[in-house]
Order: sequence, then C-alpha cells, then structure tokens
Amino acid sequence: MDDKVFAVQRDPKLRILIPMVVAIAFLMEQLDSTIIATAIPDMSRSLSVAPVQMNLAVTAYVVTLAVFIPLSGWFADRFGARRIFIFALGLFTVGSALCGLSNTFAQLVATRILQGIGGAMMTPVGRLILLRSFPRSELVTAMTYMTVPAIMGPVIGPLLGGVLTTYASWRWIFYVNLPFGAAGIALALRFMEDTRGDVAIRFDFPGFLLVGTGIALLQFGMDNIGRPIVSVPTIVGLLAASAVLLLAFARYAKRVASPAVDLSLFRVRTFSIGVLAGGLCRIGLNGTPFLLPLMLQVGFGLSPVVSGSLVFLGSGGALTIRVFIKPLLRTSGFRLLLIGSAVASTAILIAFGCIGPATPHWLIGGIVIVFGVIRATQFIASNMLSYADTPDGRLSQATSLFGAVQQLTVSFGVSVSAILLGLLSGGGRTLTPAHFQDVFWLMALLPLAALPGFWRLRREDGAQVSGWRRGEG
Repeated sequence: MDDKVFAVQRDPKLRILIPMVVAIAFLMEQLDSTIIATAIPDMSRSLSVAPVQMNLAVTAYVVTLAVFIPLSGWFADRFGARRIFIFALGLFTVGSALCGLSNTFAQLVATRILQGIGGAMMTPVGRLILLRSFPRSELVTAMTYMTVPAIMGPVIGPLLGGVLTTYASWRWIFYVNLPFGAAGIALALRFMEDTRGDVAIRFDFPGFLLVGTGIALLQFGMDNIGRPIVSVPTIVGLLAASAVLLLAFARYAKRVASPAVDLSLFRVRTFSIGVLAGGLCRIGLNGTPFLLPLMLQVGFGLSPVVSGSLVFLGSGGALTIRVFIKPLLRTSGFRLLLIGSAVASTAILIAFGCIGPATPHWLIGGIVIVFGVIRATQFIASNMLSYADTPDGRLSQATSLFGAVQQLTVSFGVSVSAILLGLLSGGGRTLTPAHFQDVFWLMALLPLAALPGFWRLRREDGAQVSGWRRGEG
C-alpha cells in the first residue's frame, strides 16, 4: 500500500478537484431528498392531486435510492468507477430535467424513480473514487470536503425549496440541478481516473433481489410511519416482510462467495463501530431537520421563511467546524472525538427540548449553529472511521454497504421522530410546544446508546487516517 502512487500524489490540484466533484454529487442527492417538502402544496395544485398523495413523489425517490445503492459497488468494479459515476450524474441530471417538465403526477413519480437510480449510484461511487484517489493519511481533508455538503443538504433543502417555489416555480427545484450536474460531468471527465476492481466477480442477482426488496419494504414502511399513505396493518405487514427477507439474505450471504452486500465487512471492527454506533447517532440527529421546522412553525407559530432561515444557520456551524476536524482528530484520535461528540449530541438535543415560543430568536439561532458543529463532527468522524482500516480491495463493497445503512438512518430519524410525536400527542391532531420538547428529550437517548460502541475503540484505531500518535493527545 505504501508503494502505491495515488492520483492526488501525481497531480496535487486533484486534492481539491476530486472532492469538489464528489461534493457536487452529494449536495444534489441530499437536496433532492428534502427540497420537495416545502413545494408540495404548489405541486399538488399544479398536478391536480391531493397534497397527501404527493408523499409518493418523496417516497419513490428515497425507496429507489435504498434499493439500488447495493448495485453501485459491483457496477463500479465491473465497468469502471469514473464511467459509472458520470453515467449516474447524467441519469440524475436528465431525471431532474424530466421532473421539472412533468405535467402529470404519474410522470413526476416515474421521473423521481429515474432520479433515484442515478442518485443511488452517484454518491457511493463518488465516495469510492475519493477513497481510491487519496492515501489514508490524507483522507481527513478529502472526506471533510465531501461530507459537509451531505450534512448541509437537509437544512438547505427546505429553505431553497421555499424560496424557489415562492419566487419562481416548483419546477425550479429540479431545474436547479442542471448546471451542477453538467459541471460535475465535465470535471469528472477531465480529472477523474477510471479505476476498476475484480471484474471476474459475477453479479449476485438472487442476493440483490432479497436485499433490495427487503430494504425497499423497510424504507417504504418507515416512511409511511412518518407520512402515512397506507393503513397501519399494511405498514406492519411491510415491516414484517422486510425483516423476513433481510434475515433470509443474512443466511444466504454466508453461503456465497461474493454476495450483493458483503456483511462480512462488519468483522472489521472500526467499520462496524463507525457504521452501527455512528448510525445510532445519525438516527438521533437526523430527526432534527424534520422536528425543528415543524416545532418552529406549528408549535411556535413562526413563518416558513423565518423557520427556514433559523434552520439554515446549522449549515454555518457545519462549515465552521470543517477546518478544525483534522487537528481535533490528530490530538484526540477517533475514540475521544466520537465519544465526546456523542455526549454533545445528547446535550444539544436536550437544549432543543428546552426552548419555547418565548425563547429569543438569537438564542435559537445560536443553538442551531452549535447543532451544526456537533452534527458535522459526529458524521465526518464516523464516516472516516468506517473506512480507516477497510482493505483497499473491499472498498467498493464497503461504500455500497455504508451507503445503504446511511440512507436508512435518514429515514429512521424522521420516522422515529414522527412516531414519538404521534404517540405523545394522541395522533398528532393538536401539537403543542410541549409535545416537541418531549420528543427531543427522547431522541437525545439515541446518541447515548452509541457510547458502548465508541467505547470499544482503542486510542490508536484509525491512526493512519487521524494522524494521532501515542503521547501527543
């Protein structure tokens, strides 16, 4: 590994250009998971459907992402990472244009699925290209550039969607992707290498059917808990069927040489801790972009613009901490930073549970900024830990598995928040500030549940990435 010459070592300018291209893909994919939310009323009137039906346009995109992410690693190894990344960017960009041109609800759902297929391959393969372009010792800077847009997307999306819908048209929430997609394709063609993995591995179609269908049912069921478009018995049936399929895949994967999703990666201790313990923190923190705007508008009576502006401040915190992640990791190592950020995650969720309608806006904004700092720290550190000790030959499988779990934690964060809100409010007919406060306090328990996992880390784990040395921290 030490003798390998990486792309960024041959051409130093790629240290910025490759993460920038991957960041474009991440930002587009994350924006499109949330940007549609504030445009739903206008879209429903334009397409002549009930607002509740518009949830299918959101769910179709998210479910397609979840289903096709496991395909990304095999396609990148078989056909070349750059080729698949450019294909995925093009598919996503064309899908965005077609979404904006849709004149019926059926057209919109179909083109959202097309977008989802592109997004499902775009972000895991982009991450794979990044991992193959940088030596482990330089991954901190590279993944920081890549991860910040993914963190900012959910907080920028609702505000950007509201502005575009109010001052232009709901169609522009899709058209806004076109220049980014075109720029990403041009830069990828010019600066990315077309690396491949083991092309002899055959695609595991039975395994893909099992895991893809299981993930799709799980994602669709969880989405419907938060935004129901089917009955409660149907949701229970979907989740039960999902559990059966995923358990069947877990048994099946032990008997085949190259399963569609390589669960043996969880034997890599740092990967399993980064994905699973980090995933628990993600669920707790990912509920906030859903809960906070709702609390500010429904619970406190603020306008969508004021609410969106306050939530948007979290992106400032995420950008600020980016420059400090590398020195923090060098002095503390992954173990202390992840334990500290998990405790801080609990504290900031409790802080959200303490604000009320009379809380000054400047104080709410300050808490949101701190939340952005903590969320970015936790996400970036757990991302890097997941790949710190993963063998080079298994990076394509690791990015597929990590991407699938990451997508599920977004859905779980929203769904768990919605479930708690519904239970505490007696069905959600009347929501008071106290209901939201209670949910924030309950969600604060999830980062604490991740602590035993982070505690298993040794100070030297991932030192090749973090730069930590015994005696320095």
